[in-house]
Amino acid sequence: MTVAPIVRLRGRTAPRRADVVFRSGTRVFGAAVLLTLGVVAGVLVVSSAPAWVRFGVDLITRSTWDPVREVYGALPFIVGTLYAAAIALIIATPIGVLTALFLSEFAPRRVAIPLTFTIELLAAIPSVVIGLWGIFVLSPFLRDTVDTWLIATLGWLPFFRGPSYGVGLGAAGVILAIMILPTIVSISREVLSSVPNSQREAMFGLGATHWEVAVKAVLPYARSGVVGAAILGLGRALGETMAVTMVIGNGQDIPVSVFDQAQTIASKIAVTFNEASGGLQTQSLVAIGLILLVMTLLLNVAARLLVSRAQQGPAR
Repeated sequence: MTVAPIVRLRGRTAPRRADVVFRSGTRVFGAAVLLTLGVVAGVLVVSSAPAWVRFGVDLITRSTWDPVREVYGALPFIVGTLYAAAIALIIATPIGVLTALFLSEFAPRRVAIPLTFTIELLAAIPSVVIGLWGIFVLSPFLRDTVDTWLIATLGWLPFFRGPSYGVGLGAAGVILAIMILPTIVSISREVLSSVPNSQREAMFGLGATHWEVAVKAVLPYARSGVVGAAILGLGRALGETMAVTMVIGNGQDIPVSVFDQAQTIASKIAVTFNEASGGLQTQSLVAIGLILLVMTLLLNVAARLLVSRAQQGPAR
């Protein structure tokens, strides 16, 4: 029997031209993203420099915004931003994660596909339309039902002390929760669906129920992605403008109760910028825009750290 000689293919010593072009292109586009962020940050720093020189840290810690006396402090808007985003995250995260768990683990395909499409369709609704719905439908409903119950039940706590007018911090938080829900559901569903079937089969082999498999095998394995989905939703909540402006009430004081009228950084810029007289007022508005950018960057850094820690869990 004759054995055919083994033919060795000569390996390429140099990378293909297409690979070189692809790698170079990805580097260029990656650098362009960083360059764009740097340019935006640079413009904000330069444009707001006179306000920082004039007020310094008082621009962050002071609670007075008075264009007549040219005294500007952004503390009420910073607190309003954090409160509204926190309320939205508290409401949207459990709903979003449980919805994603139902879609990926329990719902039949004929139900999961149209329901997923419907949830993702929420992200396509313009924020001004959601704001109008918030004014005419959500705010009266909250005022007459949920807010009344909260005041009667938890009114002894400062955070739930009334009265409620429908518009305010709570309504803004609910609107934000609705707006970030598609982000949390979509990303969480993709992460949960990508969990290897070996995780499920191992739990089923031990006699676990379907619910136990989902909670004790699927969710722990995908917790880094779920955390990332929640943080991405929070990032959108921090910067949302139009819908929040329409329902938050545009109060000027530091909010204490969930029923207080307040403002976020984004809503303050949207309401005031076109009416700003220029000079120090415009520079102060740009300065609080820089504060919002820094808050978002710090949030992304914190999200990366949380995801990194969460990824260590399944590997043990």
